[in-house]
Amino acid sequence: MLRRILLRIASIPLTLLVVSVLVFAATEALPGDTARTVLGREASEASVASLRHSLGLDQPMPVRYVHWLFAFIRGDWGTSFTLKTPVRELLLGRLGDSLLLATLAFALLVPVAVMLGLVSGMYRNRPTDRVVSSAGLALGATPEFVTGVVLLVVFSVNLKWFPASAQVDPGAGWSTRLYHLLLPATSLVLLCTGYVARHVRAGTVAAMRSPYVRAAELRGSSRPRVVVRHVLRNAAVPAVSALGVQAQFLLGGLVAVELLFNYPGVGALLLQAALSKDLPTLQATVMVLGAFYLAIMQAVDLVYRLLDPRLRRAVAA
Repeated sequence: MLRRILLRIASIPLTLLVVSVLVFAATEALPGDTARTVLGREASEASVASLRHSLGLDQPMPVRYVHWLFAFIRGDWGTSFTLKTPVRELLLGRLGDSLLLATLAFALLVPVAVMLGLVSGMYRNRPTDRVVSSAGLALGATPEFVTGVVLLVVFSVNLKWFPASAQVDPGAGWSTRLYHLLLPATSLVLLCTGYVARHVRAGTVAAMRSPYVRAAELRGSSRPRVVVRHVLRNAAVPAVSALGVQAQFLLGGLVAVELLFNYPGVGALLLQAALSKDLPTLQATVMVLGAFYLAIMQAVDLVYRLLDPRLRRAVAA
């Protein structure tokens, strides 16, 4: 198993190389002239040509890709065309904010989704199961900006329990930051809960039908003991992949939530860079998010194999 993990880790640089080619080609294919977008419509052709030359945009794309890639590896991620600040400092600061929001949402998602999935699976085809499944499907089909607007109207405008903006003043304490992030995190949890709960429900139903659970019940074990010792571990196996997918979404799919709650995260930065054709910021952001996606995939695969003994035996064989 250790050999397999090392091989997967060794494949990450090659995968990131492929990602870098796709990222660079995709950003270069965006419509519009980057120099014209930076300077504006009223700029003269001479000014646009001069900026294009200073940015190296008049060089062949393969040459620009090689220069960008080696600079990125060295830690030189360039300077934002629009914000005029180093991309590395800008991106890492925004990434930290998004990680805080994603971590809070994930910490709320795991216990809520697992509990609802367990309850739904244990009471399969009963009213409780139908209510949980229907609510999960309805919330999963509702875009996060819709649930976010509802949360803002109810809890910020009407009840005034939470602030409408997730942005806090510099130097604010952790309790204040978490308080401002609770509503946007809740909107993400409502979107993701149904997907994860369905996987937990499927694992719970399969575990409840297994011979070892029936044997434990015949021996007189209480239902909570059976759930904790037998059902929960087996129900967690299919939930791991679902949680991995949602973790990737929570990190990269924050655009709507960050814009709605005025939160300066990486999602809003990515959208702003794409709209303004800020190529250094856009390329670096997508590359960093790609690296996080690969890390999450590797972590999910490792946890999946640790939880499922069948996979461990297959690797050992």
